[in-house]
Amino acid sequence: MANPATLYRFRLNVSDVERGFYESLDFRVGMHPSETEDYLLTRVIAYALNYESGLEFAPGLCTADEPAIRLLGPNGEIALWIDIGNPAARRIHKASKASKRVRIYTYKNPESLKAEALKEEVHRASEIEVFSFSQNFLSGLAPLLKRDNAWSLIHTEGELIVTIKDGTEEKSVMGTLEAHRLG
Repeated sequence: MANPATLYRFRLNVSDVERGFYESLDFRVGMHPSETEDYLLTRVIAYALNYESGLEFAPGLCTADEPAIRLLGPNGEIALWIDIGNPAARRIHKASKASKRVRIYTYKNPESLKAEALKEEVHRASEIEVFSFSQNFLSGLAPLLKRDNAWSLIHTEGELIVTIKDGTEEKSVMGTLEAHRLG
């Protein structure tokens, strides 16, 4: 029998100055047993930075035909496809054909993702946005991850600041979010 997913709760006060988004989000997300903390944290931050009504985590991480995070359009089509990590060029090609917009958030080296994409045909490669986190950012957040998380997230000019309240104590983790183009 497979191990069940571990459920995490996030209460995020998001101040995304880049897009003028200021909201409080409260959601739960399951961490699959094969998933790393870096992958989970990247999914959570990507969700917060792209949040709009209807944005949802995909039904399962092992579903090859689904993005990690998606926004469905009015006719059920995928309007926004968000992948995590360094997906294969074929997957990116398929995503670009299946949705209006594709974004990739990676906690890995974005140059290897870009190099692989150059070797194969990727539909609308120049329109695909890639965002990479500084490794110190995720490695600073991982030890502070709990099953119930109350965080404030600020995104401005490529900088990320997460402030975590733990009782009477506050800890802040800072890092960068770098934007790239696939093509």
